[in-house]
Parts: sequence; C-alpha cells; structure tokens
Amino acid sequence: MNRIPCMEAVVSVLESEGVDTVFGIPGAAILPLYAALRTSSIRHVTVRHEEGGTHAADGWARVTGNVGVCIGTSGPAGTNMITGLYTALADSIPMICVTGQAATAKLHQEAFQAVDIVEIAKPVTKWAVQLKEPAQAPWVFREAFRIARSGRPGPVLIDLPIDVQRGTCLYDPALDAPLPVEIPGPRPQAVRRALELLEAAKRPLILAGGGVIGADAAEELREAAERLRIPVQVTLMGKGAFPEDHKLFAGMAGIQTQTRWGNAVFLESDVVLAVGARFGDRHTGELDVYRRGRTFIHVDIEPTQLGKVFEPDLGIVSHARPFLAELAKSAAGEAKAVPERTRTKWIKRVDTLRSTMPRRDDFDDVPIKPPRVFREINDFYGRDTTFVTAIGLYQIWSGQFQKTYLPRRYLVCGQAGPLGWEVSAATGVKLACPERQVVAVVGDYSFQFLMEEVAVAAQYRIPFVIVMINNEYLGLIRQAEIPYGMNYAVELGGVDHVKAMEAFGCPARRVEAPGDIRDALAWATKEAEKERLPVLVEVMVEREANAAMGPALDAVKEFETIPAVDWSD
Repeated sequence: MNRIPCMEAVVSVLESEGVDTVFGIPGAAILPLYAALRTSSIRHVTVRHEEGGTHAADGWARVTGNVGVCIGTSGPAGTNMITGLYTALADSIPMICVTGQAATAKLHQEAFQAVDIVEIAKPVTKWAVQLKEPAQAPWVFREAFRIARSGRPGPVLIDLPIDVQRGTCLYDPALDAPLPVEIPGPRPQAVRRALELLEAAKRPLILAGGGVIGADAAEELREAAERLRIPVQVTLMGKGAFPEDHKLFAGMAGIQTQTRWGNAVFLESDVVLAVGARFGDRHTGELDVYRRGRTFIHVDIEPTQLGKVFEPDLGIVSHARPFLAELAKSAAGEAKAVPERTRTKWIKRVDTLRSTMPRRDDFDDVPIKPPRVFREINDFYGRDTTFVTAIGLYQIWSGQFQKTYLPRRYLVCGQAGPLGWEVSAATGVKLACPERQVVAVVGDYSFQFLMEEVAVAAQYRIPFVIVMINNEYLGLIRQAEIPYGMNYAVELGGVDHVKAMEAFGCPARRVEAPGDIRDALAWATKEAEKERLPVLVEVMVEREANAAMGPALDAVKEFETIPAVDWSD
C-alpha cells in the first residue's frame, strides 16, 4: 500500500464517486486540496460567491442524480454555504460541501477565519464532521457520499484543518470503491393493503412528490398508474414525474402552485396514495380541508416523514421505485377487481374538470400579463428543455402555467426558496448536461441577489437562456401586504438589467409587448448557442399583477377572468 498525500486520496475518492465537476473558491486554508485537484481529471469552476457555488453544485446534483460538490476556504466561505446546505436539505438533494479550516492547534485561540463551521452546519446537514487525522481522509469522504445518497438524500459538510490536509495516508484506489447504498423495499403485506384501499376507492389519486424523481421512478409510476387506471397529480417538487399530456394526468393541487382543475380533482378524490411527498404547507393549505373525506396512504423512504404533518391511514416505509414496481406487479393480476365503469367514470370526470376549469394565458394586454409569458415559453420550447426557477410570484405562475413532461427537466428550490438560486443552478445544470437546452426563469429581485454569478457562466462560456419576469416589485411580498392595507418597502428600481448583462459581456433584450416574446425567445436561444454565453430576455410585465392563491384548496382567490365552472357530472 502506498503512502500518499491524504488530499490526493480524497480526490481519488471524488473521481471514483462520479464527480467530474466541482464548484468553489480557493483560499489559503484549502490549498492542499486544490493542489491535489490540479492534477486530477475533475474540472474546477471558480464561482464568485460560495453560496453561488452551493447552488451550482445543487443544480448539478438535481439534473444528474449524483452528489454535487462545492469547495471553499475557512471562515466566511463556510458560513456563506449555509443557505445552500439548507436548500439541499429541504429539497432532499445529495451534496457535499468541503471547507478549509485553521490548524487544529489554533482552533481554540480565535485564529484568523477560524469558525466552528461544523456546529453551525449541523442543523442544515445530514452529517457535519471535521477531519481529525490524515488517515481518516478517504474513509470520511466515502462515508459522506454514502450518507448523502442514502435514505432521504441530503447534504454533508466536511471541515478540513490545514495541518490535517498536509498529512499523508496509506491508500490504494484499486482496493477501494463507493460504499453500497441500501434501497429499502416495501413489505408485501403493506403493498397488498395499499392495493386493497385503491381497489375499493371510487375516486383514487396518486400524488407524486419529489421523491419519485429522486428515486428515478417515473417509469414505475406510469406503469402503476396505467395498470390501476388511477389519475396522477404531482407536487411542485414532483413536476416531471408524470407527463402533463398523459390522459391520466390530474393537475396539481395546492394553495399557491396549483391548477384550478387540479384542486377540484383533489377535493373530489376519496383515496390518495402519496409517494415521496412530504405534505408541505404550500401544497396542503388548511389541513381540515385537505384531509376531509379522504383516506391517505403515505409512502416515504424516511420513516420519520410518516405522521410528521398528519397521521396517514396507511404508512409504508420504502424507496419509491421498488414500491411502485411492486404495486404495478401486484396490480397486473388484480385490475379486474376494479369495476371498469367506476374507473372510466372517474377518469372522464378528471378530463371534464381539465377542460372546463383552465386559467387564461392568452392575454394581449400591455403591460404584459405574466401568464402570457408562460404560454409563450410552453409553445416555444421543446419537451426536453430543462427549466430552472426559484421563489416569488414568478415561481407560482410557473407552477400554475408551465408544462413539464419528463423528470429532472423542472428544477425548483421548493422548500427553502433562496432568492438568487437560478443562475447558479442553471450553470451547474448546463455543465452537467451540455447537450440540453437550459432556461432559467427568474424574477428581477431574485436575479439581483447573486447576479455576479453571471460572470461565472460568461467566463466558462456556459450558454443558457434567462427569462426575467420583471414587475419592478417584490411582487410576492406586495401581494402578501394587501391584507395589511399597505404597499411598503417593496417597490424596486435602479437597475437596467440589459446593461448589467452587457457589462458581463452577455447579450440581453427587453420585451414590452406580448407579440414580441416569441421572437425574443428565438433570438436568445440562437444567440446563447452562437456566443456560448448566458442570454437574457427581460419581459416587462404588469407591475401589480397577482397570482391566484388562498389559505385552503377550496378558497383560492382568482384575480383574472376565468371560464364558467361546470360542476355537474
């Protein structure tokens, strides 16, 4: 066994775990790791802010399903990563953040940039650990990858004191490999009971959450739904788990990101099979309305998720893929137990609600109404386009109007909702999948949070399109202030985003009429590929437009004209 610098062993582990790109900023306390990276096959992308680095690693992980990696030095580098760690934990994204640290002998002396990042990071990670001995280096990183991937995926932080980084260890990569990750399957009795409940239902629904996408179980979901002839809804994190043009697609329920007909379908359902969903408050709204008259089956890989929000009628601990595969297999011999007429009537009812309860997106108004932007996006971009979006009114409009057909094509920071996430995440996505068309849908304020990360994409010639929904407001907060009778501290201005992009050396165009949106998207798409740069389309929309939302599934307030509702059978 050879004795080598322990950071070379770490880099060997990264390579063998499938990491081909890392995002970070070098600093004095992390240079031994950088010295090892320098001679490796791993590409290093120098970001402009460590939070941006975490979001880029997050985007890389979401689109690949592998563990993203972000690296920073000591002190503020680690504290800047906390938002990204929280985002990854909240959305179940496997990621490893690596921080440099002062020498171990100096940690108690308030040395320069010596902060106890492990204790700071513990609440927002699955595991936060400081390397104590050089000999532990390859094994701590192996365990970090296993923890990040296993159970409910999530982030890990590894802190590296510089004196430990400079040490050596015995290591032979030929004798080492990634640690196995358990994929727990369901007990047959639990699948049988779930099938019985679904068979007895008159109006069952499958609710696909982000866990279905994380488990790469979209095919198993489709097969189970088709065999059982059960309509499928998705959560915001589950968009793409089921194609939205499938005859069994039943929309999206929620109090913000939702479809009108999706809420109506949910409220008429009697049994809900939720797979890989956590019953987030923006999905459920008031629980008495959400639960009333329905039986719930909850399947999740993380046991403590069961009963966290409310107690299900049947809880099943399982990875989404083996559960759905077993459900489909069991259903193959049981489908005749469900009266054909019962299922047909329910599926027709879902189709009726879909056709009679749309929202308008064909507005020709100037200023542009936001739904029109998403109509143009849907019409222009193909099924394989990967969209990246963050938090604000534009996320709500996106969830309500954007169509998604394939898994890992709609990437959204669902729970933590950090402003500024999109550009960095899109950078990570495009580096991971250079063959894909990548589009970041942003708000004007969110864009400004980490707009310096445009420089990263420009430097590395990473092409993608940025579509900005610009209402010159903190739009979601302005709408939230309406019940308070105020419009306070939420108006924005002072930034010419076209000139800002040009300052980074990137093309940009402003659109003020709805008829010009499509041409601008076509221009930006071609320009991005031609120049190998991010390109902005800034769409100026109605300043005080509101998104449909409310406190409960049956109390969503609409702000635009809608077709008359036909509730009859």
